[in-house]
Amino acid sequence: MPKPISQFVCQSCGTIHGKWAGRCDACGEWNTLVEESINPVAGGKPSRSRRKGRMIEFVDLGSESAELPRMASGITEFDRVAGGGLVPGSALLVGGDPGIGKSTLLLQVCGTLAGKDAKVAYVSGEESADQVQRRAKRLGLAKSPVALAAETSLGPILDALKDERPDVVIIDSIQTLWTDQLGAAPGTVAQVRACAQELTRFAKKSGACVILVGHVTKDGQIAGPRVVEHMVDAVMYFEGDKSHQFRILRAHKNRFGPTDEIGVFEMRESGLAEIENPSALFLDGRDNAATGTAVFAGLEGTRPVLTEIQALVAPAAFGTPRRAVVGWDSSRLAMVLAVLEARCGVSFGGQDVYLNVAGGLRIQEPAADLAVAAALLSSIYDISLPADSVVFGEISLSGDVRPVGRSDARLKEAVKLGFSKAICASPRRKAANSNLIDLSLIAINTLPDLVTRVENCANGQGESESAWAA
Repeated sequence: MPKPISQFVCQSCGTIHGKWAGRCDACGEWNTLVEESINPVAGGKPSRSRRKGRMIEFVDLGSESAELPRMASGITEFDRVAGGGLVPGSALLVGGDPGIGKSTLLLQVCGTLAGKDAKVAYVSGEESADQVQRRAKRLGLAKSPVALAAETSLGPILDALKDERPDVVIIDSIQTLWTDQLGAAPGTVAQVRACAQELTRFAKKSGACVILVGHVTKDGQIAGPRVVEHMVDAVMYFEGDKSHQFRILRAHKNRFGPTDEIGVFEMRESGLAEIENPSALFLDGRDNAATGTAVFAGLEGTRPVLTEIQALVAPAAFGTPRRAVVGWDSSRLAMVLAVLEARCGVSFGGQDVYLNVAGGLRIQEPAADLAVAAALLSSIYDISLPADSVVFGEISLSGDVRPVGRSDARLKEAVKLGFSKAICASPRRKAANSNLIDLSLIAINTLPDLVTRVENCANGQGESESAWAA
């Protein structure tokens, strides 16, 4: 019998090394190499003989196929991110920080699906069955017909699922599973990859929808090899700040739907509650007279979302000014500051700059450039922007303000929430929506134009028509 061979696998990137080292050569992480044993094929060489398998069938690209069936969970925000519901035979990966509410969300999904005559199995590897039952009682789901089990060995789990034949399977979490076919410890790269591959194969063969829960690293990425994200059909991240009650479910990959949708929830004592109008929630408690604030009309997938951007410019206490950003890209802030200094003559050299997106939302689209610049100018000149205005637009390095896509949807959401002004670039085409008649557009085609209007307000004109003329 051949002797087992040892190899060292990086737990951060999955790179295989022939011997142990303190630092991975591929990703540069320290103390991430773990020894794993592999069993070579008897004789030292794999067999080259292979039986003739079944013939595969090719089809044309233009051939029509039946539309994918969907299982609506009953939680509208979850179904929106999933692309309209769960697809039978698919595998989903849900990641998030510890304690953010992943188990709570999926337990609520289990309860609503089981209430619609769907056969649901919930396998917990981190908590005992008694702990999950107590959470279900707190959420009011104790009477839901959900098959619950607490197990970490992959073999008994697959055997039980083949006998149970559920429609939806939830594994909480993939890092706790292990298979006796590998000598590695649970949670290692090899175990996570092997268990995820077996569960994905089970989903494709049985037609059940398998939802895997994954932990995230300090960088915000799902722990384990990235090949797991390639195996599954959809990857979702459950985001949020524990100091806020808002939680955001965001799709990063989806083979059956869009990848830019978000679902907004609010954490309450009775569980996660859906938020039908996130804009009103993010703007709740806003002080209209505060300086250094601007309301940004953004888009998250197909949904327009209005949120407040807060900026504070203060004299630097030390030699090197600070740049602190929460909820936006720090490199994007550096670009906006550079354009304001180079094209508009507004100096931030001896100033600390703090930028925050209220409500815990993270903004990723470049349409927030103009809103950030407006908030910075409002803070440095100590003058408030018009309280009934929204701001959006992309800033180029030349100082021009470019129009952004789907302006009609942004303006329509602003009108619905009572805003009467929109500070933006001139639209490419005039909106054909009658609901936007009462909304006056303040065209800002260059960044110096915005600086001039804010300076006029600071010089005593206030919010007069001459300073903010449409």
